[in-house]
Amino acid sequence: MTTRRSFLKLLGAAATGSLVAEYADLWQGHAFADSLDQLYNLPLKGEVRILHTTDIHAQLLPIYFREPNVNLGIGLAEGKLPHRVGRSLLDSVNLQESSIEAYAFTYLDFEANARKYGKMGGVANLATLYRLLKEQAGKERVLTLDGGDLWQGSATSLWTRGRDMVEVSNMLGIDIMTGHWEFTYHQHETLSNIHAFNGEFLAQNVRIKEDSLFEDTYFEMAEEFDGIGLYDEDNEIPFKPYTIREVADYRIAVIGQAFPRTANANPQGFIPDWTFGIREDELIELVNQINIDESPDALILLSHNGMDVDLKLASRVNGIDAILGGHTHDGIPKPVEVLTPNGETCLVTNAGTNGKFVGVLDIKVRDGLEKGMAYHLLPIFDSLIESDPDVSKLVSSIRSQVYQDSVIESRASAHKVHPARLGVRYDDILSEKLAIADRTLYRRGNFMGTWDQLICDALMHEYDAQIALSPGFRWGTTILEGDWITMEDVMTQTAMTYGETYVQEMTGETLLTILESVADNLFDPDPYLQAGGDMARVSGMHYSIEPSKPLLERITEAFLDNGQRIIADGTYIVAGWGVVGDYPDGRLVWDIVRDYLKSASGDDNVIRISKMYHPTIIGVSDNPGIMDYEGSLL
Repeated sequence: MTTRRSFLKLLGAAATGSLVAEYADLWQGHAFADSLDQLYNLPLKGEVRILHTTDIHAQLLPIYFREPNVNLGIGLAEGKLPHRVGRSLLDSVNLQESSIEAYAFTYLDFEANARKYGKMGGVANLATLYRLLKEQAGKERVLTLDGGDLWQGSATSLWTRGRDMVEVSNMLGIDIMTGHWEFTYHQHETLSNIHAFNGEFLAQNVRIKEDSLFEDTYFEMAEEFDGIGLYDEDNEIPFKPYTIREVADYRIAVIGQAFPRTANANPQGFIPDWTFGIREDELIELVNQINIDESPDALILLSHNGMDVDLKLASRVNGIDAILGGHTHDGIPKPVEVLTPNGETCLVTNAGTNGKFVGVLDIKVRDGLEKGMAYHLLPIFDSLIESDPDVSKLVSSIRSQVYQDSVIESRASAHKVHPARLGVRYDDILSEKLAIADRTLYRRGNFMGTWDQLICDALMHEYDAQIALSPGFRWGTTILEGDWITMEDVMTQTAMTYGETYVQEMTGETLLTILESVADNLFDPDPYLQAGGDMARVSGMHYSIEPSKPLLERITEAFLDNGQRIIADGTYIVAGWGVVGDYPDGRLVWDIVRDYLKSASGDDNVIRISKMYHPTIIGVSDNPGIMDYEGSLL
């Protein structure tokens, strides 16, 4: 039998810390590992183990990812997980600021800790950790789940239309998954990928549009993929809503919940035949049906709702034992226990992003006794794990593919193929050095990130615009100060199927309405009305925002760099990208950023950000979801 020593790298003298291991007793507080050598030593507690990943965003290799210093909770969510950052987060889960957990779960001393502890994630490391955790529990007792956003987020996933990550998913042995950005390839490609996936793709909350059921083309498409996309014609259900898995003689029910606002947050044109929603009533009915008809030993909701939505859902639906969530990229060290309407407890978690973590849920169901659950969110440290050789070989094979003229990068007819890349290996394209970072470049946070500022600067430069807008995506890796920015790094911020840019005249009314709309998606007090992304990034203008205000009252002031107020009937030259509706035909954003980095860096190759556009935030100075904010707090 394989030993732990063959899985784990030898630990140097500097590798010390306290990493939490919540395995002393079921639900009886924290126990801490005495050393990092105990980090991945998790004997099974109970009879069934579920491994959970989410929001890997197609990151094949180990990465840096800085956690947010702004993740505001408004109204009833204020001060509650996941809306605590930095020291407040560590204090709420009894972790030490000086420990390695501070690096894994917070932004604190990120630069120093990143250089000390190294990169995280990587699918070859994940494969090793999967194997170790399965052997500790007994392979027959383990079920492996992924919450979606697995097949999008890198250049190779874009250029292969997600197929590279399908191959990785199969080699990792993922049993069940749901989706979100998986739907941002063309509908035909999405079904093709699901067909090639060896596990089960579940989504109880997706429906086929009634009009589509009167079109032969939809039936022909589903038939091409052995009925995938037409699970239940009578009820307009395209995908299997749930599954029952026999795990070591126990019956585990898993329901899939795809991102409910996919058709609003992403281009509807990619998915013309499907609608999405939370569908709470249908979920209640399905859970009741499963518990009555199937008598499972445990029922899990595999969700891509976002954690706030899952917390509300758990409080309104009986019969779910745990919600393993995703979408909002929250790395939560300690699960949240939510009382259901009948007074039982539902465990709600979220397993972070970019492959940094694996959630481990052990379930005690033996002899029909009351269930107990032990949960731990394991950080994946590249410096501590020997990468799986077979998965490493697959990754190398993916990256050695050659860029072809048949590649469809985006929706637009123009600029689909960069001629200089034709016939060139992916690895060679992505390793191109563009500039040296003058500071840590990160994205994640409710407002502006340094990576976003660079993207906005590139758009302003390309189009000579007054204002630039950039979407508040939560995916995108981090670059350390002084490191080279490569083409791969640019693609981790921008690689998606609607990367076209635009420049246009926009009225002040339109501009402010856009900001108000995005703010409502983020700060609406009802989680069911939130979209889960961050605020649009803005450059060339300044604004003030009061998150606790209602719709159309949050943006309280806006003006240009010269001090001129933005007025409703004024007109402004605005550049941007990532349009969900009618799309432009401008250059692809990654090409614009590449050219800007090469042309605007100095003789020392350093690209310098001259100004950060942090908005002024009103009424949140005491909120534990904001710390060390670089803008103004009123």
